[in-house]
Amino acid sequence: MTLYVCWGTVGGGGHACSRAHQALKEAGHEPEVVKARGWGALPDAFNGGRKEVIELTGQKHVPVLVTDGGEAVHPSEKIVEWARAHPTA
Repeated sequence: MTLYVCWGTVGGGGHACSRAHQALKEAGHEPEVVKARGWGALPDAFNGGRKEVIELTGQKHVPVLVTDGGEAVHPSEKIVEWARAHPTA
């Protein structure tokens, strides 16, 4: 599974990317983390991670989870719900 985030997964529980990552970890998942650095308004040519997010979801906002089954889950609230519904143990 892959989790697309802005700058990282730290920054406290109030940040959407951090909340999504923390929920996945608490559910026992170890997602590959792809940093889609920069703000969503940056030109796509300068941001490979954002280009992938656009290809997957049709929009630029992160976090986005891509499950092992290929399902794209977003926004962060849906990722948290998905993690709680799919614990590893």
